[in-house]
Amino acid sequence: MTPSNTQLSALKTALFAACLLPALLLWRGFELDTLGANPIETLTRSTGDWTLRLLLVTLAVTPLRKLTGWHWVVRLRRTLGLLAFAYGVAHLVTYLWLDQFFDWHAIARDILKRPFITVGFAALVLMTPLALTSSNFAIRQLGGRRWQALHRAIYAIAILGCVHFWWLVKKDITEPLVYSAIAVALLGVRAWWREQERRKQLAGGYLPQPPRLTGKVIRIFAK
Repeated sequence: MTPSNTQLSALKTALFAACLLPALLLWRGFELDTLGANPIETLTRSTGDWTLRLLLVTLAVTPLRKLTGWHWVVRLRRTLGLLAFAYGVAHLVTYLWLDQFFDWHAIARDILKRPFITVGFAALVLMTPLALTSSNFAIRQLGGRRWQALHRAIYAIAILGCVHFWWLVKKDITEPLVYSAIAVALLGVRAWWREQERRKQLAGGYLPQPPRLTGKVIRIFAK
């Protein structure tokens, strides 16, 4: 069943509120000093976690559509992508402001010492044009084909996000391993579908079929 425009609008609002709730809880915990012994680390880690989670959920939209036939879920992808970008910006701002106090020399030294920061920053840089071109106006200006090519950068972003998390963790790699496995599965199923499409094209599966003849068949016998 396809939801109506009103139902879809309500669903988008509920999705936005649900995804915004972790940020509100984090801010409330920071104000009340209930985020543990190192609240800045908790803020940085949590915003990064939600960035990666929402990225993977955004990547899961297309497989969900193909497997279920729910074409309307594609209309939720923009909201998910923008929320992922918002959490990514919050993740970076928390590091620059609350952790480093905009001390650019200290940040430069930290980047050289911990390359996972460079990988995470690269992922956010790649996310920025995707967020800026998420509107219908941008799609019309770029054209569908160029817009799709640009937004395929989400594949690289997801990989960089997983690498960033993997390099960040020092001992227990269980969490980054789970995220990486999900990313590999979501990218792998896309690669498999694309290969199936390529084989179908090579086999002539998309060639126009000759029109079928209808009506009576007249048999002509040679004398």
